Amino acid sequence: MLGFGPIAFAAPWVLTALAVLPVLWWLLRVTPPAPRVVRFPAIRLLRDLTAREETPARTPLWLLILRLIVAALLILALAGPLLNPRAALPGSGPLLLLVDNGWASGRDWPNRRRAMEELVSQAERQNRPVILLPTARPAGGETVKASPPLPAAEARRLIQALEPHPWPTDRAAALEAVRGLAARGSAHTVWLSDGIGDRTARGLAETLQRMGSIEILDDSAEKPPHLLLPPSAEGAGLSARVVRADASRPESVTVRLSGADGRLLTRQPVAFEPGQLTRDVRFEVPAELRNDAASLRVENDTTAGATVLLDERWRRRPVGLASGRANGENQPLLSDLHYLERALAPYNEVRRGEPDELLKRDLAVLVLSDIGALTGQEAQTIEDWVRKGGVLLRFAGPRLAQNPDRLVPVRLRLGDRALGGALSWSEPAKLQPFDGRSPFAGLHIPDDVAVSRQVLAEPALDLADRTWARLQDGTPLVTSEKRGDGHIVLVHTTASPEWSNLPMSGLFVDMLRRLVTLSGGVAGGAHGGTLEPLEVLDGFGRLVPPPAAAFPIAGDAGADVIGPRHPPGFYGTEEARRALNLTATLTRIEPLGAMPGGVARGAYGTRGEVA
Repeated sequence: MLGFGPIAFAAPWVLTALAVLPVLWWLLRVTPPAPRVVRFPAIRLLRDLTAREETPARTPLWLLILRLIVAALLILALAGPLLNPRAALPGSGPLLLLVDNGWASGRDWPNRRRAMEELVSQAERQNRPVILLPTARPAGGETVKASPPLPAAEARRLIQALEPHPWPTDRAAALEAVRGLAARGSAHTVWLSDGIGDRTARGLAETLQRMGSIEILDDSAEKPPHLLLPPSAEGAGLSARVVRADASRPESVTVRLSGADGRLLTRQPVAFEPGQLTRDVRFEVPAELRNDAASLRVENDTTAGATVLLDERWRRRPVGLASGRANGENQPLLSDLHYLERALAPYNEVRRGEPDELLKRDLAVLVLSDIGALTGQEAQTIEDWVRKGGVLLRFAGPRLAQNPDRLVPVRLRLGDRALGGALSWSEPAKLQPFDGRSPFAGLHIPDDVAVSRQVLAEPALDLADRTWARLQDGTPLVTSEKRGDGHIVLVHTTASPEWSNLPMSGLFVDMLRRLVTLSGGVAGGAHGGTLEPLEVLDGFGRLVPPPAAAFPIAGDAGADVIGPRHPPGFYGTEEARRALNLTATLTRIEPLGAMPGGVARGAYGTRGEVA
């Protein structure tokens, strides 16, 4: 490469063609030979005519100069002029491109790709091969490994096919690959970093420095990465947390809440002051809009870490409460509705009333506490609603024990089982651990939760299949039956502390939350079985169809399974979606930090060549 100040030529040998310009000058100035004279008598008729146009015997000087300038410019263009050319790559070995292509690299991927292509062009001018080493595991799940030394044309094809991935980088595997390259000789390395630091970063830089020279490109100062943590439901609103890596400067971002069709529901600005790494943002939206919400995103941060997908766990479903007992109106601590409302209100929209009045509005769950035999028309109305997908949740009590009806999942014995009765136990019974088929699977049972009174189910062949919770002696505590698209669930004790201290425990709240999710069909996705991928996030935080390499996840899987086989996204069925979010476990990031002495650092595009 030949340089003249801010201009250089990628193909300087073409400039030798400038030597033929004098020859071209001579050729253009040559006078054409005189025409041969042929005598023709009739030509005398034209002798006295005056010609309107005359052809000059020589090329005009201005035209000659213009043609020479055009020829010279053509030669200069073919020589590949470059404005602000990069200096020659240090050393004489291959060029190693170490590329962070994990979740944080999608913020400005076109600039990163442009930087890689410019570096490959530099290596091509110096006839140096290129080695490409991405630090994120490929989509097929293979381990991180370096490419063999490639010519520039083939390296460009690999760069065009390289994309960011929605899972973290594996720099530990990249370090092992670099150690394998170090045995082959020296190389100049350019590390295209995502700006995120970890325990391996400094060791990786030191190993690369021992191989030869190293330069780190990082744009986190201009486009800092962010994490958006899954929100928590607080009353009628959602509260999310935004996390950044560098707290040295003020910064403003905007978080938007979007529906399943992509429309904007609401947006909130978030202002970071110097020294702040986290900021909370709260969304107050009507229940109807909140139930339509499908995602939270940090605007202008196109990464999977700045995107949170929302499923039924964040929806505020309408729940109707009805009780057959009027006692407790003046003494709330004796009222079953008091305990139900306290457990349901933080996560749901709770309505009180008579069953027929409650069903006139949209309702996800209808809770009947100790209501005895329902009337024929009332029972038919509730059963029709259940078959359309509703969940009927019933709690036992003296009324139901004496007057059961057909809207129960199992046949009940008349009367109830109590301490000191004919069908009794000597002390309050505790709960068995929930089995894997139960919607309550995985919930912790406190040691002090006990039941002193319950209604009993008649023995039946399918009783075990309909039982979701048992006491230690094996008697059912929660039974269920699927009718149509909905469920009928019976808790064989009261919703107040009269028969059990379960309503005063945190387990009661967790059980009710699991039961409410049945109305959206989510229960099957949260407890056992496998969930097929429906839509997954790509490296730019966009929902796309799942690739062939995406595998189903276990129903109780957490975000720690995220990787090439299980990208973040929606799993399950269209009716029962389960959101798998990267930031459910990735809750903190830090900057790349200080590097060893002698390591050059820059940003993308600050020294870009212009052809």
